[in-house]
Amino acid sequence: MLAKLHRFSSSWTGTIIIVLFIIFFIAQAFVIPSGSMKRTLLIGDHLFVKKFAYGIPTPHIPFLEIPVLPDFNGNGHLISGDGPTRGDIVVFRYPPQPKTHFVKRCIAVGGDTVQVIDKVLYLKPKEGDEYIKANYDTDQIADMNGELWVKNPYRKLHKGIQNDPSITSELLVNFPATTVPDGEYFMMGDNRDHSNDSRFWGSVPYSNIEGTPWFVYFSWDENYEIRWDRIGKFVETLEDDPSYIDKNESLD
Repeated sequence: MLAKLHRFSSSWTGTIIIVLFIIFFIAQAFVIPSGSMKRTLLIGDHLFVKKFAYGIPTPHIPFLEIPVLPDFNGNGHLISGDGPTRGDIVVFRYPPQPKTHFVKRCIAVGGDTVQVIDKVLYLKPKEGDEYIKANYDTDQIADMNGELWVKNPYRKLHKGIQNDPSITSELLVNFPATTVPDGEYFMMGDNRDHSNDSRFWGSVPYSNIEGTPWFVYFSWDENYEIRWDRIGKFVETLEDDPSYIDKNESLD
C-alpha cells in the first residue's frame, strides 16, 4: 500500500493532484500587492493563506479563478464554518470584482455599527452596552448621546494600524454610522488613509471569504532586497513583536 502511494505521489498526475488539493483546501500562495495593510503586512510579503480558517471555500482554478465545483450551499463554501471575528486579518474576494483577492482587517461583524469621526474609529458591538463594559478598558469607552461606543478598538492590540495626517479626504476623515448586515463583515486596511475598503464599496458577505494570512514564506522590498527577518514568520508574530513593525515605512 505504501509503495503504491509513493509511486502515485511521485508521478506527474499524483503531484498535480496533491498540489491542487493543498491549494484548494489547505493553503494558497498570496502576495501583498499594495500598502493598505502597512505596517502589519508590507508590499512584497509572500505568504500562505489558511484556506480552512472559516470553513472550506468553493475551490477555484488558480489564476483563472473558475470554480471547480458548484456552490452547493449557496454561500461560496464547500463546507461552512464560523466567519471572521472582530480584529481578524482576512483574505476575501473583492465584491465588485470577485476574481480579485483583497486582504484587510475585519473591524465589524453583522449587527455591529461603525462610524469614523475625525479619523477615529468607533464601534458599537451588537451585544450592547454591558458587553462593552465587560470587554473594553474604560479609556476605550465613549458615551455619545447616551450610547456607548468603543473608541479605536484595535489599536492597542494591533500596533501596525496608522493614519496619515496629510490625508484630508472627507470620507476618510468622517464616515457616517453604518450597521453591518447579518452575515457580512466590514473590512478596513491598517494603513487607514491609503486603503480601498468597506468605506467605499460596502461590507463583505461570507460567500466572498477565503481565509486568513498564515505565515510569510518570502519577502522583499521595492528594491528587491530580501527581508530575511520576515521569512518564516507567522502573521501573529509580526503583529505581536514591535520589532517587526517598520515605523520607517512611508505611509503611502
